[in-house]
Amino acid sequence: MKLYCSIVATLFSMQCFAQSSQVQIARNNLGKLQAAIRTNVDTKQQFTILGEGIKAIEAATKDKRTKKWPETWAIKAYFYSYLTLIDPDEQSSEDNYNKSLNLLDTSKMLNRYDENLDLINAATLNTIIKKQNKGSKAYASNDFANAFTYLKEVSDYFPTDTALAVNAALSAQNIRAYDNALFYFKRAKDNGATNPMIFQFLGSLYSSKFDTEKAISTLEDGLKVNPLNTFLINDYINLLLDNEQYDKALESIAAVINYDKNNKILYFLYGYLQQVKLNNEVAVKAYRNAIQLDQNYFPALYQLAITYLDAASADLKLKSPEGISNFVAKVNQGESILEHAHEINPNDAHTIQLLIEIYSRKNRLDKVQELKKVLEEL
Repeated sequence: MKLYCSIVATLFSMQCFAQSSQVQIARNNLGKLQAAIRTNVDTKQQFTILGEGIKAIEAATKDKRTKKWPETWAIKAYFYSYLTLIDPDEQSSEDNYNKSLNLLDTSKMLNRYDENLDLINAATLNTIIKKQNKGSKAYASNDFANAFTYLKEVSDYFPTDTALAVNAALSAQNIRAYDNALFYFKRAKDNGATNPMIFQFLGSLYSSKFDTEKAISTLEDGLKVNPLNTFLINDYINLLLDNEQYDKALESIAAVINYDKNNKILYFLYGYLQQVKLNNEVAVKAYRNAIQLDQNYFPALYQLAITYLDAASADLKLKSPEGISNFVAKVNQGESILEHAHEINPNDAHTIQLLIEIYSRKNRLDKVQELKKVLEEL
């Protein structure tokens, strides 16, 4: 009887050792795999090591004793999570990816004392890399909904990575999830991203939420790190103009012109704002700078003509010989500029109407009739 009990005990001990040894085999293969990854061993050898490790760990998870060990499931989760990255078969890789997510859930549930945290974190990182691959592929295929689903998780895992935040934001923007786009663009900005596009998108998103102050301050932040970016400058100035912050817009344009003297649009805007403030001489100079850069720049030509005509009206009110003389001279200047503008844009009704008024004053009825006919046909 004692001999029988001894044999049974020995067999039980051998069976326990056999199952425990499967975990040990898996541990050994885990070490070999990590060494192979560090030394860039080719994928074929990594597959061999993984195959041996998975075989051992599958046996361990079927044993009623070792399947209760948190380490068993942590190793298994890691094996399958890495397999999903190197498996060339797309469907098999997808199956392993889904399996690794379930295994991770089990591992986290069993890992009450964080003794296998490094393994779980490594497996989690593998699934994150897989999500990034899936997100990038979805984005390239214009599947922006799935792209955002994956890329936001990746960005949340690496919150200081600005490129990931931008990719998540762009995906959100493409599916009109503007609050999410705002969140991830802001994450990129707050972590030091300087791409002017980020500030442009943020400015636009804040504007759409009627948060003008935030939109303006965001574009100002963008200009601090991108002072010569034309698109940012234009967005900033247009935002100021749209919100009637003319003095601030004027100050900004004046500053930009100091180092960008080849921007006709800036000269035009500067002239227009000076014209609004009745600084006609400064406005004329700005418009002429714009025209010097582009002799056929219609907006500057038209506004320059208006400036001369306004000044002519002011001279006429003086009711003096000098005022009348200046009036005639400035009307003639305005007329010449308007004729040039009309040649460039023959269908602009405002230009035609002004020319009709001038020709009527000068009793040039042939020109008046000709332009009225053009106006009727518009």
